[in-house]
Amino acid sequence: MSKEEKAELMVRVGIQVLWKAFVQDMTTILPKVVPNMVKDIQLLEGDGGLGTIMLFNFGSDVKNVTYQKEKIVEFDEAHHKIAIQVLGGGHLDLGFSSYKTAFHFTEIGDTETQVDISVLYDTKLEKATMALETTRSALAVIECFEKYLLHNDA
Repeated sequence: MSKEEKAELMVRVGIQVLWKAFVQDMTTILPKVVPNMVKDIQLLEGDGGLGTIMLFNFGSDVKNVTYQKEKIVEFDEAHHKIAIQVLGGGHLDLGFSSYKTAFHFTEIGDTETQVDISVLYDTKLEKATMALETTRSALAVIECFEKYLLHNDA
């Protein structure tokens, strides 16, 4: 049975800037904002839109796994929604049997965006901390994007 965890975060960056950085420029920006977490991202298939497959190679802060292969399974630029399904490695090596993270960006003002995160997952085993682990890294990544964009004239 699938489980879902949700979280939200207010970001002090306009929606167009955040969307461009998080979606269109993710492969270059993410390793800059969390270099100890993501060493690099390789585009294996696609152009960054629906169906794109990426290989995330993890850095020294990520323990027990070295990579995660992900596919963009939902992509709606008009409504600023994107969802990424883990295909191999990463979460699937840590007790999850399926793992999909969806992001929805909502414009609050010229310089604020609300980010809603939804993680839909199944587990092979149930640990007390698994629900907490599902949204923690996604929230941390969004916060790092915010800091990067606020300090780099994006």
